[in-house]
Amino acid sequence: MLQHIVIAVYKDFELLDATGPASVFASANHVLAEDGEPAYYGVHLTSPTGGAVPSSSGVVVETRALTQVPREIDTILVVGAQADAVITASRTPELGHWLSRSAPTTRRLGSVCAGTFVLAAAGLVDGKRVATHWSACEPLAKFHPSLTVDADALYVVDGKVWTSAGVTTGIDMALAMVTEDLGGALASRVAQRLVLYMRRPGYQSQFSPLLRAQAKADGPFADLLVWAQANLDEALDVPRLAAKVGLSERTFHRRFVAATGETPGRYIEMVRLDAGRILLSQGLSLKEIARRVGLAPTARFTRLFQRHFGVTPRLFREAHITMKQTYMVKCT
Repeated sequence: MLQHIVIAVYKDFELLDATGPASVFASANHVLAEDGEPAYYGVHLTSPTGGAVPSSSGVVVETRALTQVPREIDTILVVGAQADAVITASRTPELGHWLSRSAPTTRRLGSVCAGTFVLAAAGLVDGKRVATHWSACEPLAKFHPSLTVDADALYVVDGKVWTSAGVTTGIDMALAMVTEDLGGALASRVAQRLVLYMRRPGYQSQFSPLLRAQAKADGPFADLLVWAQANLDEALDVPRLAAKVGLSERTFHRRFVAATGETPGRYIEMVRLDAGRILLSQGLSLKEIARRVGLAPTARFTRLFQRHFGVTPRLFREAHITMKQTYMVKCT
């Protein structure tokens, strides 16, 4: 039997919040078909009144009315939007009543980005640990104090409630659902089919050192940060970095700190450790990871990792990666 995934949208919703997860589930069906297996998911876009619904980007999608979706629903996902559209959706009686009636009988209830506000307004996530877009974490915690808002996680699983942070993290969460349903090997093939750079675990922060620095940097430093990220196994000392942008070492150091808020040495170390944390999920040896991120020998990588994250790489892998669950905590 098909497992019906119902994605609820509304006027001016964020398009990728809906199409990202929908593409993941559809791709899982394609991978199954390649193996001669029947489709597992049935994906449905729904809205309070049905028909054509415009997204915030101007793309219009065709939807079913809430009353027309299958009765046997496996998973409900509510998408996000900008503040005004989310507030309007949260106050739409048809949507709130439908969620309240349907959610208790579903296996999973979730949201993408600011869709968490809609679930909270319907009283469906009281007392839960949740995620939402970084810019919405503070107002979500303020208006719904019973929630524990995880401002760092890409997505959070608390019992049957799955909530994700901004936009593309809905893809990560959908892949985690596929992992739970059909196994990690198939989910990896889905990620490959979608040409994703990697499958990100839920506990990974919304803010990597690279993104934080890129948000501040401009000009030659922005390009330098991207180049450094792609060449972590090479020597990335100040003389080489300064030469890369055509500055003296003293001038480079001063301008780098002004542009990124970090010293060159501190920034490169953080990026290397962050990359090492991600590689730990791929089953590589500590020796190979240390080499790839430029922190060899293994003892050096272990020492710096423990100082930065508070645990050794081995303990981190045991606690966060080797668990069958994609997220490190799945509350009961």
